[in-house]
Amino acid sequence: MKKFAMAALGGTVAGILLTTQIAGPLLAQEPKKSATVYEQLDLFGDIFERIRGQYVEEVDTNKLIEAAINGMLTSLDPHSSYLAPKDFDDMRVQTRGEFGGLGIEVTQEEGFIKVVSPMDDTPAAAAGIEAGDFITHVNGESVLGLTLDAAVEMMRGPVGSEIIITVVREGTAEPFDVSIIRDTIKLTAVRARTVGNTIVLRMTTFNDQTYPGMEAGLKETAEELGGWENVKGVVLDLRNNPGGLLNQAIQVSDGFLEKGEIVSTRGREASDGERFNATPGDLTGGKPVVVLINGGSASASEIVAGALQDHRRAIVVGTKSFGKGSVQTIIPLRGEGAMRLTTARYYTPSGRSIQALGVAPDIIVQQPPRKPLEEEKEPASAVKARTEASLRGALDNDSMTEDERKLLEEDRAREEDTAKLREEDYQLAYAVDILKGLSAIAVKP
Repeated sequence: MKKFAMAALGGTVAGILLTTQIAGPLLAQEPKKSATVYEQLDLFGDIFERIRGQYVEEVDTNKLIEAAINGMLTSLDPHSSYLAPKDFDDMRVQTRGEFGGLGIEVTQEEGFIKVVSPMDDTPAAAAGIEAGDFITHVNGESVLGLTLDAAVEMMRGPVGSEIIITVVREGTAEPFDVSIIRDTIKLTAVRARTVGNTIVLRMTTFNDQTYPGMEAGLKETAEELGGWENVKGVVLDLRNNPGGLLNQAIQVSDGFLEKGEIVSTRGREASDGERFNATPGDLTGGKPVVVLINGGSASASEIVAGALQDHRRAIVVGTKSFGKGSVQTIIPLRGEGAMRLTTARYYTPSGRSIQALGVAPDIIVQQPPRKPLEEEKEPASAVKARTEASLRGALDNDSMTEDERKLLEEDRAREEDTAKLREEDYQLAYAVDILKGLSAIAVKP
């Protein structure tokens, strides 16, 4: 057996030598450790010329240079990259809130594409893609070893076309395929609604529409409830919000704070650091706030959650956030392209760095996993509780006034609505219950 193994090894080496030409070395010896930057650039130029002149097929020199630049940037961290002119245009469109695609925010981890979060009301969300999913194949082709930008490019395509992605999900034994129809993604940054006397702000991204949308949403819903005196509190839902513009995160935080630091950034040099402080004026008039986060809450979402948590302005509920605590600066370049470069880390008012740690909620509340349709049972709201009044032949309350009967019916209706919300969104129902409790014990002037 030993001789067989050695023979096989020898055959392999021989095979390699038969198909490999030995070219003259680019440098006669290894570069010295003290080699200057210019010497290293000369080495790059030598390699570039060899590729352009001797590669088996003719190469596009522009693409070669772009690949070299992108390789240099992506070697730094997962968030730095080169933006070709088309990608730069796409990025600017996305910050305005409308673009074509699947509707997922992704990053790269262990060579595969990891979903940071699916965006609300997008093809990816409708197909059941979840935060934390790993995408291993696109239309049957592996993404292992590709750069993040190259993998994203594979997922792009004409609106209305089909894409099949292979997903690996924690808790699921085998990878599975998901078919998604590409569509135009129109992001509504903020949706405001009322649940009882609570205002719920669902914030899906931080783009140019975010703060104006929040301000308008708070005003409209407060008017629906008859004024701020009738509002029990505000739920700021940042679940699966992948972040976005730093200035919008600062403005949103400022909307709930009267004073104090919101966030600080620290760059390579001490002089590069910045601090951003709140200005007087709370859009809610000091009403209690609950912030909902999960593993899909990243970047700007974590700035808001961290600022409101550190100032004891909000109770943070849900599960630990993603942990992206760095700031990227978009730097335009000649030729209409740009580079996305990590230039600073950000810190919460208490000096916490969220990088790779995330924001830990004050109250951990897991969202129950989705049940397949065939496993869904009758919702709890449809099962009426057994009480004295439900017993056959029970005595009536002969002292109950008409107003009291009306209040009883309203209480029953609220109970049914609460049970229904708990079935639909357990974390949100929990947040609303917290605000009800805070309202119940609040000291009235």
